Amino acid sequence: MKAAVVHGKNDIRVEEYPTPQAAAGEMVVKVKASGICATDIKTLLGQGLPKNLPTILGHEVVGEVFQVGTDITGFIPGERVAVYPIAVCGECYYCKRGRHNLCDREFGLGHGIDGGFAEYVRLPSQIVKIGGVVKIPVNLPYDRAVMSEPLSCGLAALRTNRVQPGDVVLVIGAGPMGLIHLKVNKWAGARVIMADVLDRRLDVAAKMGADDCINSKDKDIGAEVARLTDKAGAEVVITSLGIPAVIEQSLKLVRKGGTVNIFGGPPAGQMISVDPRWLHYYEINLTGTFAATPEDFRQALYLIAEGKIIVDDLISDRFTLDSMLDAVERAKNQEMIRGIVEF
Repeated sequence: MKAAVVHGKNDIRVEEYPTPQAAAGEMVVKVKASGICATDIKTLLGQGLPKNLPTILGHEVVGEVFQVGTDITGFIPGERVAVYPIAVCGECYYCKRGRHNLCDREFGLGHGIDGGFAEYVRLPSQIVKIGGVVKIPVNLPYDRAVMSEPLSCGLAALRTNRVQPGDVVLVIGAGPMGLIHLKVNKWAGARVIMADVLDRRLDVAAKMGADDCINSKDKDIGAEVARLTDKAGAEVVITSLGIPAVIEQSLKLVRKGGTVNIFGGPPAGQMISVDPRWLHYYEINLTGTFAATPEDFRQALYLIAEGKIIVDDLISDRFTLDSMLDAVERAKNQEMIRGIVEF
């Protein structure tokens, strides 16, 4: 099969690669579309390269069932499916409480096993047995269904943040995931303020329904948030970019009793300073969200299929596998909202 294979830092090649086979309890899916995530780009740039190279990245996968291993029922070749990308044990403390993304023994597509930037992808039994292969409704095209994985991450943050209708939610960073936070929080009935340093990103956010936009390079974000919230601050502040200095500066933008969610993955070894008296006396909830659960994933697919959250405008670029190198360059240069590789 043809695949975009990572051999090392800044080294991805489109080449022939062994076609996977399904063992007992496994499935092979013929990939129809695979989303390009910022995590894929960071990995390729050397921020957490897998130990075993060469490998195939790509964890936002939809396609057709191609091969079904023994011991699997309920699926036949040709069925259209979306794939939850995390393989979990199902038996640890976290799995038993439905928090599969925190599994002690998790691995997944693009980190631990080959991912979806290929014509075929093998799904291990740990994904299949937890219901991680979800049938796509007939009326839902692949290019929308592929957005279920990133949307599920936004829904996981929404659940963690316990957003209520009428809450003010401030999203720091209007990149691809920031826009997903905008969409899920608007769906939940919140008033959403978007902040970024690029007007072009804020223009996109405004078109997608942001109630207010702040260019924090041109304006004092603290003064603007105070003005927009009657000096109270936002009920929820989401840092959708993993820059520790920005995260630390964002803490002061939350109101008493509010929540700060560190969503964007920060680099290892960098610290932020937090005043414990502020946490204590203002009853601040400082939390984070990583990935999503299978239930978040199924809900995301349902919301897309039912048209409750529109994702079409999040897809800015489409590529073939042969143009994967162009896709990586555009993603590195922040020249697109969300790119998908279509087969």
